[in-house]
Amino acid sequence: MLSLRNVYTFQAGIGILANVFLLVFHIFTIHRVHRPRPTDITTFQLAFVHLVMLVIALDILSADMFKWPTFPNELKCKLLFYLSRVMRGFSISSTCLLSIVQVITISPSSFYLSTFKYKLTNYIVIASFCIWFLNLSSSSNMIIYTVAHSNRTNLLNVSKYCSFSSMNSVIRKIFFMLELSQSVFFVGIMLLSSMYMVIFLCRHRRKSEYLHNMSISPRTSPAKRATCTVLVLVSLFVIMYCVDITISAFSSILWKYEPGIVDIQRFMGNIYATVSPLIHISSDNRILGLLKKK
Repeated sequence: MLSLRNVYTFQAGIGILANVFLLVFHIFTIHRVHRPRPTDITTFQLAFVHLVMLVIALDILSADMFKWPTFPNELKCKLLFYLSRVMRGFSISSTCLLSIVQVITISPSSFYLSTFKYKLTNYIVIASFCIWFLNLSSSSNMIIYTVAHSNRTNLLNVSKYCSFSSMNSVIRKIFFMLELSQSVFFVGIMLLSSMYMVIFLCRHRRKSEYLHNMSISPRTSPAKRATCTVLVLVSLFVIMYCVDITISAFSSILWKYEPGIVDIQRFMGNIYATVSPLIHISSDNRILGLLKKK
């Protein structure tokens, strides 16, 4: 168990450092540049959300936090698991928003979504507020059903100190279907956006081959590089999320969490929050140029 906790700590440490770096970079970028890239705002939000997710994961694993006498354990459990669910939902929706923004950015003028290009930053801000409201409200059931661990029966233990109290099977199925439908919607939009971006990359590749045959040296465009980055992020997210939702579904239906399964779920859930900023950093020429200067 100690070695597993060390793995969590190492993973979260790398993710926290990467997300803090990405967060600080985009704060200065958005502050200094009058017209930042549309993806900068979404990337900034993702870095913030993933930073909070990793810090919460460490808090849930920390025994010291639940030994503070001035803060009731039940309130700690409610706060941590509510924030964890909100950030998880925001990670899904923000990744979806990032894919939509990239589709709009690379779309030609003949494509109907290109009309959103000119005020894309304003639309992103509005969409972000809507996403925050959706996730804050849809995760409110966590405040009601999360309790501190005790000897009561019909509790679903999800950590050493926190549990979920029992609820009516009909209510549980309703909450599960609402969460599943929301997730399926966002993942579906991501997959559709990814299909469009793959078509864009295929056309770009044929154009590059044509220019090469015409003895014109083709260069990788920023749009292509950004599109590849978003495709990698979406693919990674979908894989990690499918594992997470499968474990959650079976555990909710069976009303039982095995400790080893919980550890795997938590580890898999944090992989995207850790790897995502590293992908952004390694694919952003502005950041790479800044690191090379140093």
